[in-house]
Order: sequence, then structure tokens, then C-alpha cells
Amino acid sequence: MFGLSPPIPSQPLKMRSLLPLLAYLSVISEAKVLQSKRDAEASCELTASSGDDAPQFLAAAASCDTVTIPAGTTLNIETRLDMTGMSNLNIDLQGTIRFNPDINYWSGNGFPITFQDQITFWLLGGENIVLSGGGTLDGAGQAWYDAFASNSSLLRPITLTLNEATNAIVENIQMINSPEWFNLVNECQNVTFNNITITAKSTSDNFISNTDGWDIYRSDTVTIKNSVINNGDDCVSFKPNSTNILVSDLNCNGSHGISVGSLGQFFGVFDIVRNVTAINIQMANAENGARIKAFAGNDVGSGIVQNITFENFVVSNVDSPVVIDQCYETSADDCEEFPSNVFIQDIIFNNISGTGSGSEVASLDCSPDGRCSDISVNSFELSGADGKTTYECQNVNLTGNAASLFGTCTTT
Repeated sequence: MFGLSPPIPSQPLKMRSLLPLLAYLSVISEAKVLQSKRDAEASCELTASSGDDAPQFLAAAASCDTVTIPAGTTLNIETRLDMTGMSNLNIDLQGTIRFNPDINYWSGNGFPITFQDQITFWLLGGENIVLSGGGTLDGAGQAWYDAFASNSSLLRPITLTLNEATNAIVENIQMINSPEWFNLVNECQNVTFNNITITAKSTSDNFISNTDGWDIYRSDTVTIKNSVINNGDDCVSFKPNSTNILVSDLNCNGSHGISVGSLGQFFGVFDIVRNVTAINIQMANAENGARIKAFAGNDVGSGIVQNITFENFVVSNVDSPVVIDQCYETSADDCEEFPSNVFIQDIIFNNISGTGSGSEVASLDCSPDGRCSDISVNSFELSGADGKTTYECQNVNLTGNAASLFGTCTTT
């Protein structure tokens, strides 16, 4: 049956002539067993209950390789989700995961994130994690927007925190109305976000405050691409110790820009942001386009921003299309007396075009004492409002074919 010729009768068949066949049959048998095991691997499909769906979601993630939330199903999450330490987990989100807006519960029980005093609904981490499926994460943020308007100290949850994740993919999902940041990437390596649609919208007069699209913190090798973001704060923010980051092909509306920082906020802490590229970005109706921000003053931190490229930005009605602010939230007098200890080096702004909402379209303000170096500006085609276009710089030597637009930088 395997195409072997029958033995010649006059020559006895030796046992060793069967060994390759037996080995082959053994391999086939093992392969069938392995395939049977794979076929038998748990795949769980969840249905909504009449109460809190967090326990069944957690149980499924712990016991199933694939967890499916079918289209038309909305899981009601009333208690926090700890899915750290997962391995080879695929969450097939075709329906909706909605976080019940019980402000008293979440403000006291959300997982604490020590950096900038955050909390989160959901910790997802481990190795080889996939979250996809075309469905929706719903942060049910309206109650939070309204509550924050009268209580600015209210702790509001981040919708999704990838926490200590390696080889993680989040793609093809929608995220709506996060109470605060939509995504935090915390202490992760090799993470990709692809084809994400983010929308924060208030139905009252209260603003969608601090609804960052992504914040990256203490993470390496992160890609964010092919996504649309409508929010009320940074489209993407590179927080301390973000390295080897690619952000590409984003359409950001209403945001505070693609931001490095803020850095150097905390005394005794050394922050690093290195090897970041943001390319092919559309930025509309925003406060900033491409921005770097670092604290100065007394009793703040230190660090380095190095090898950052902002390229192919198209801006429309943006207040400040190009920004370096190395005296962030620091008075001019304090910045002069206590220059920033976050050094900014090897920065490229290349091919930036479009319109600003005011006359000033670029502001590159460094601390005194040579804290910025190797800043290159190239191929700027920006126009300000009412036919006026101005460029401003301070304490920096610029290179590149757009340097002449800035004239002579002031020195403080």
C-alpha cells in the first residue's frame, strides 16, 4: 500500500528492511495523535449571562486556547479582569465586551498602575497572545466623563493594558468611549496593533478628557499601524523607557498629537525614549502634530530622547504642527535657572505639510545650556491661518533644508 515491491521468495526478508517502514508508520501514528490532540484543544464560545460575565471570561481564558465572543453577543464586565501569564491565547472578539460603569467599584478596585496614578479594567499578558475578530471593546465612558467634570481627582480606568506581554497582536477591533486612556502597553516586548478604530465621543457638554489612544511605557519593539483615532488627548504617547517603536499610517482627529513624553517629571528617575519612527500620519483638528515634551525646573527628573523621526505628516487645522518643548509646564525663569536634564538628540522632522490653526506652525524651544543637539528639519510646507506663517526656535542649532524658515533662534 506504500508502493513497496513484494520480497523475492528466494531471499528471506530481513527484519532490518522493515525498520524504515515501521519508523514511518510510527511517525504517521504520532502525527495523527498530535493532530487529534490539536483538534481536541479547547475552544470556548461564550454567551452573555444576566449578570457579571467576568468570571466566565476569566475561566475560559484559563482553560481554552481560543475564546470566542460571537457576533451579537455583549459580555457585561462588572469586575476586573486579570489575564496575566497567559500562553498561546486567542481571543476572537466578534461581539462586544462592555465594562459596566460602576464608578464606585472601579475607582476602588481597578488594577493600580503606579505610573501617573492610573488604574485599568483589564490586564492582559503572557506569551503569544492574539486579540482580534472585528468586534468592540466598550469602555462605557459617558458616566466617567460626566463624573470627572465635577471631580478632577477621580481615578478612571484604562480600557486595555497589555502587561508583561511578549509576542502579542491586537488587530481588527473597535474601541469606543474609554473612561481615560484606551491602551497602555506596560513592560512588553514585540507587540503589534493593527487596524484599530478608536472613538471617544461625549453626548453631554462634558469633555472626553485624557482619552489617549496609546501610551507606551517600559516597552520595546512596539508597532502601531493602519488605524483611525478620534479622541481627546494624545493619539500616541511614548512614555519613559519606550524603545524601538514604529507608528505608521494613522489618521488622528481631535488629539494632542504624536507625543514623546512628557519625560523627566519625577525626581531621581532617568527616562529613556530611543529609536522611534512615526511615519505617514494624518493629523486633523488637533492641538499638536509631532511633539517632544520634557520637564525642566528644580527637583525634576532626567533622561534622554534619541533617534526620533517624524516623517510624512499631513496636518489640517492643527494648533502647533511641530513642537519641541523642553520647558514643559515650567516657567521661563525656572527653565533658565534649572534647564531640563532630559537631553534631546538626533531628531528628524521630515516632510511636514498642511495647515495650522494659528500663524505659528513650528515651535522648537529647548532649554539653555546645549540640551538639544542634532535637530534636523526638512521639506516643510506649512501654512498658518489668515495668510500668516511663522516659525520659532530657542536655544537650538537647526540643520536641514527647512532651517532657514526659522531664522536665527533666540538664546536664553
